Amino acid sequence: MLFCSTAFSVLQLISGLTMNYQNNDWQQLLTKETIEANGKKLPYRMMKPENVENGKKYPLVIFLHGAGERGTDNQVQLVHGVKEFAKVSSRKDFPCYLIAPQCPTGKKWVEVDWSSKTHKTPGEPSESMGLLIQLLDKLQKSEAIDPARIYVTGLSMGGYGTWDLLCRHPEKFAAGVPVCGGGDEAQAKKIANLPIWVFHGAKDTAVIPERSRNMVKALEASGGKPKYTEYPDVAHNSWDKAYSDPEMMKWLFSQKRK
Repeated sequence: MLFCSTAFSVLQLISGLTMNYQNNDWQQLLTKETIEANGKKLPYRMMKPENVENGKKYPLVIFLHGAGERGTDNQVQLVHGVKEFAKVSSRKDFPCYLIAPQCPTGKKWVEVDWSSKTHKTPGEPSESMGLLIQLLDKLQKSEAIDPARIYVTGLSMGGYGTWDLLCRHPEKFAAGVPVCGGGDEAQAKKIANLPIWVFHGAKDTAVIPERSRNMVKALEASGGKPKYTEYPDVAHNSWDKAYSDPEMMKWLFSQKRK
């Protein structure tokens, strides 16, 4: 009985360690990197396709985190959404590059007031966004990235960043997925022809759903055909449902810039 009990305890320990590894090993797929320019730094995590074939090009996903994940640890920006792209099934069905930059504390992807019912796009990108744009240009030269399949998505503060980046450089992107963010409706005509799927929670009080609704209306008024999903019983954390939606993932990776 002592042997059986001891053996069982060992098996429990091994099982626990294995489960813990399986729950966290996906983070090891994203190497820690930093881009520096003009004395400024932007840490980021980067995931590559499991097997990069010679001569083949792969999609790139830019993932922009929310305000709560700002900092310099190059870790906490992975807490929401990224896992869905890094899990085994996603890597098998949708091999891609993914970068998840981390905005410093006190900075924003786009320097606007989140509590406002509307905003105007600043003349210049924020410090962090400017570094991200430089990083994108750099990676396109050094990695096997398909320029016709570059996507951007982000939540909350990153949702604002997604709208901002799309409007600043519509020529670079094949599609965008802004989650509980807001954009400048006056800029919508620039991205009316881009495939965009917008997500928001109807009970969101941190970023009011009108920010997404109004962008969708502005896109439609400019001839666009955006997809819009509003969860009736969800508050600010609409990203949980958005990024775990298998249809969103299929839709995103099916888009290709013409």
